[in-house]
Amino acid sequence: MARLEDIPAGEREMLKKLPLPEFDWTPFVKLEKSLTECRISLLSTAAIQKRDDKLFWRGAVDYRMIPGDVDHGDVVMSHSSVNFDRSGFQQDLNVCFPLGRLHELADDGTIGSVGSFHFSVIGGSEPEKLEDSAREIARILKQDRVDVLFLVPI
Repeated sequence: MARLEDIPAGEREMLKKLPLPEFDWTPFVKLEKSLTECRISLLSTAAIQKRDDKLFWRGAVDYRMIPGDVDHGDVVMSHSSVNFDRSGFQQDLNVCFPLGRLHELADDGTIGSVGSFHFSVIGGSEPEKLEDSAREIARILKQDRVDVLFLVPI
């Protein structure tokens, strides 16, 4: 991932001027159980998807659902930023989508279980336009009895 100081001055100034959305409220949920009892899923902004899914395009506000038992060789990235370094992802999926690490935590009892489904969106989309997708993801997570959604911002 590019560091701000490595981006050319003109583009850096443009990025500083991007509007930051403000939301009326921030939901917060106090966890009622220990992590050893929690079911956990992932959400990444790295435009991760299964090989046969529709590619993400710049500004997309939809999401991709990835099964918890997906073969890591069947996962691709369609992130479109020229500033994005994909070398870590190419070496280890867990850099952008730590599904393997999550299964290890469940296996050793650190967490209760791994959700059946995990999600990805493309970073750089306008957050306020992602509300419909967020509501759909929340509905699926609730049906899967997920207690914690681990956000992986890329």
